[in-house]
Amino acid sequence: MSMGSTSTRRISVHQVLGGGPVADMLLWKKWCGGAVILTSTTALWYLFERAGYNFLSFVANVLLLLVLILFVWAKSASLLNRPLPPLPDLEISEESVSIVADELRLWVNFALSIARDIAIGRNLKLFLQVALGLWISSFIGSFFNFLTLVYFGVLLSLSAPLVYDKYQDPIDEKLCVTHRYVQMQYRKLDENVLRKLPLPLNKEKKMQ
Repeated sequence: MSMGSTSTRRISVHQVLGGGPVADMLLWKKWCGGAVILTSTTALWYLFERAGYNFLSFVANVLLLLVLILFVWAKSASLLNRPLPPLPDLEISEESVSIVADELRLWVNFALSIARDIAIGRNLKLFLQVALGLWISSFIGSFFNFLTLVYFGVLLSLSAPLVYDKYQDPIDEKLCVTHRYVQMQYRKLDENVLRKLPLPLNKEKKMQ
């Protein structure tokens, strides 16, 4: 009975990831794209983290090599009556800028709404959630630098969706157990600590 109910509740990871080429790459349906991303990020991480290569020097040298190749290609094409380098129109469309700006505005407004709820609304539950998240981020950041965290994020994005897609049922069971345990611990914290804390907002209302 539980097996049938679990199978009916099974979600499509491919559809959750958008169902496009990005989903195919993250689920290794098109292994070539995943292999390119994994190889390139590993090479960049090794260059900057292990070999000690400077990021600014790397970018400058790559751009210098690219400009040199294009310049020599253009000069030789004019001398040998060959076609010029097939470069696309190097410009950013207004539509792309507006999409990025709208997405950035949504994230900024979301962060500002959280700050407002904490500062003005005195939302203690939200404050504890944000404080815990920042503390965990600081704790993890004390062991790794930013570049290593980005590299781990790429490795996780290329492995976690595939693992979850293959073992969704047992993972969901473990997550449900963990979710119930966290809820139970939060209820204990709420009953024993949070509800006993004074609420300044209520006091201000009484004084008025």
